[in-house]
Amino acid sequence: MVKEAVFFMNKIESEVQAKTQTTDEELIARFQQGDNYAFDLLVKRYKEPLLNFVFRFLGDATEAEDIVQETFLRLFKNKHYYKEIAKFSTWIYTIAGNLAKTELRRRHRRKFFSISHFMSQDKDYDIPDDRRTPEQTTDSVITDAIIQKAIQKLSPKFKEVILLRDIQELSYEEIAQIVDIPLGTVKSRVNRARLKLQEDLKDLMNRE
Repeated sequence: MVKEAVFFMNKIESEVQAKTQTTDEELIARFQQGDNYAFDLLVKRYKEPLLNFVFRFLGDATEAEDIVQETFLRLFKNKHYYKEIAKFSTWIYTIAGNLAKTELRRRHRRKFFSISHFMSQDKDYDIPDDRRTPEQTTDSVITDAIIQKAIQKLSPKFKEVILLRDIQELSYEEIAQIVDIPLGTVKSRVNRARLKLQEDLKDLMNRE
């Protein structure tokens, strides 16, 4: 009885290890064949990384959650569009990145119309400064807020590549496919984004 129990536990452990070693491409192939559990594994694997990426891109947690949810919805509905000529991670980040850039364009349009409306009233309006003070939060949260603000100051084309490279740790080759630009352009944009961030975060780095 004990031997059977040990054998059973070892079998379960082996199956768990096999599942953890399953590649993204194997999971999407299983999902395309009707295995919805494979879809659940992909969601579990990519939910947090995508949330982090989109949040850093847009600076809004609620919008990030909506976009990641829409990303997985499109994955579910359009699973057969994926072809194993590129890494699955490249495909999923392309979907999320395009949705994030669309939301950014909508935000800019909303902001433009809002400011135009105010200007037509012949009144002066101050745009509120939402920066947190040291008295309102901890140093670690302040530090993250400063870093996030510096990221938000980057133009979208620089923001996207620096997030994919330094936050999501994707290769330059993957980023080139996601953003659909030459490899050399990716490296150039990453370097320029890093220099800009270093400049904006100089005070923060000196403090630390």
